[in-house]
Amino acid sequence: MSDVWKPSVTVAAVIERDGRFLLVEEETSDGIRFNQPAGHLDPNESLIQAVSRETMEETAHEFTPTALIGIYMSRYVSSRTNLQVTYLRFAFCGEVGRDLQLPLDTGILRAVWMTHEELLACESKHRSPLVMRCIDDYLAGQLSPLSTIYTHPSVIGEFRG
Repeated sequence: MSDVWKPSVTVAAVIERDGRFLLVEEETSDGIRFNQPAGHLDPNESLIQAVSRETMEETAHEFTPTALIGIYMSRYVSSRTNLQVTYLRFAFCGEVGRDLQLPLDTGILRAVWMTHEELLACESKHRSPLVMRCIDDYLAGQLSPLSTIYTHPSVIGEFRG
């Protein structure tokens, strides 16, 4: 049987408060970049669990997703290694909770609140073109209920087959 190609599944949180968006400034192989709190889906977790976990790890803020903004696919080519990776990103918006003052994930320099205009002004420093696309879709009201996402209990270890 031949190998089946699979994109890398990621989640991202679009968090707005008082006209500012919560982003992370992070070290990448292409230098310092801005991104939403985002990361890979881990084994044994739902997409909703993943975006809450990633937000906590990268910003030290609690996050409760309330809607799915969209599902995005993009290809990243490292300028350093020339390796290609295709990402399948699930972007969520929701409610930000307390800042728990925890240490941030490795590679995260800081969490920062930025306006839409500030984000546009530093677009060349975004981790990917999906940063602005997700925010613009959010601002356009492109939201789907979380009920459009179903996770079978077997995924998170609750299956008793």
